[in-house]
Amino acid sequence: MFDLFSGLDAWLVLSLLLALAFVLFFEFINGFHDTANAVATVIYTKAMPPQLAVMLSGFFNFLGVLLGGVGVAYAIVHLLPVELLINVNTGHGLAMVFSLLAAAITWNLGTWYLGIPASSSHTLIGAILGVGLANALITGIPIGDGINWQKAIDIAASLVISPVAGFIVAGLLLLGLKWWRPLSKMHYTPEDRREVKGKKHPPFWNRLVLVISAMAVSFVHGSNDGQKGIGLIMLVLIGIVPAKFVLDLDSTTYQIERTRDAAVHLNDFYQRNNAVLGEYLALEKNRGGTDLPEHFRCDPQLTVPTMDALHKYLAGLSDYRNLDENGRINVRRYLLCLDDTAKKVGKLDSLEARDRADLDKLRKDLTATTEYAPFWVIIAVALALGIGTMVGWKRVVLTVGEKIGRQGMTYAQGMSAQITATLAIGMANIFSLPVSTTHVLSSGVAGTMVANKSGLQGGTVRNILLAWVLTLPMAMALSAGLFWLALKLFV
Repeated sequence: MFDLFSGLDAWLVLSLLLALAFVLFFEFINGFHDTANAVATVIYTKAMPPQLAVMLSGFFNFLGVLLGGVGVAYAIVHLLPVELLINVNTGHGLAMVFSLLAAAITWNLGTWYLGIPASSSHTLIGAILGVGLANALITGIPIGDGINWQKAIDIAASLVISPVAGFIVAGLLLLGLKWWRPLSKMHYTPEDRREVKGKKHPPFWNRLVLVISAMAVSFVHGSNDGQKGIGLIMLVLIGIVPAKFVLDLDSTTYQIERTRDAAVHLNDFYQRNNAVLGEYLALEKNRGGTDLPEHFRCDPQLTVPTMDALHKYLAGLSDYRNLDENGRINVRRYLLCLDDTAKKVGKLDSLEARDRADLDKLRKDLTATTEYAPFWVIIAVALALGIGTMVGWKRVVLTVGEKIGRQGMTYAQGMSAQITATLAIGMANIFSLPVSTTHVLSSGVAGTMVANKSGLQGGTVRNILLAWVLTLPMAMALSAGLFWLALKLFV
């Protein structure tokens, strides 16, 4: 880890340390902001003491980050257009990172202080979109090219569908429990159990399910939200010290060969489908070989010369360290652009489903050495998220437990909401899509309140919905304004 500071000017070291501190502070805030939702039901139902609940939740968040992979991390990163991602080591990059993080941290702290279960995922995504759109306006590129709209639509769909699904599934699960065991003690609230039975804790099996499901929510939260911090740190490292992080320097000879073979097979794939892709990729025009323009850009019409340039770098290469800084940056550019074009090709109506599946496999091999994270990055994010979990949970626990419904939450409602949240976030992890733990769990609790005919507290629900609606535009406006200001003052 510490060799990343070697050979850097003092101001670059300071910028790097400050940027890393910003990311880790965001994850720390994410811990006590979002993870309060993961332990809200288990604390409110008195299935676990608060201190033990948040400590275990912090541990399972840590494990979630450690074992969650990087799929969601790069789903977040690729919200930015590939043209912005290939331009590394610029003042724009530093301004981008600091602006989006400052906007996300400001909004997260504000909603936490008010005790509103707002979404860190919405906040971060809004901040990234704001920077992308502001960059488009400032640099004069078309708004349509300012962000990766297809990725934004995919993520927006997951953020909208997941709470709706949480509301419906949690409500149905509770109805199923009421049908199966209508007279069970699991339908007591903590107050009912204390008054009727004189006992403080839930029945044993209910308590066990509540504890296990709460820790499961913490684990999937860590594996989903923690990856957002990993993606941000990789943006920071690639922007400030590109020579060491644009490619995975620990890639084995086999991994590099796999990347090279993917580029070769991609070329073969395009030639086989010349009839439907030839004009889109200018295959005939570039068959004799065409040099890339002096100012490189991602363009499907430049696919063949991009592949030729990549082959020259990778031919006989066994270690990325054997490339100089410009060589590593160029290889990353070519790989990202080939992947971006392959993604666009995969969406063409003229391509058959089987060919799309082949293309997806080639894309995974093509980006295997660019979509990665060093182990120390994963550990740092895991620690920040885990420690943050143990701080500041009380405000949101009270909202989730008592202020969503007109009556207190029953044990069955807590189990239904937590099991639903675990399944929803776990499915999102499988498909590498970011979702909001806050909204999934809160909507799950609301769904159980409706199913239980408890009714909803209009004020709280209105505040949660208002935060849900306002978070995206407010984060976009904040980050765009800060980005514009940073470029005016420092770049």
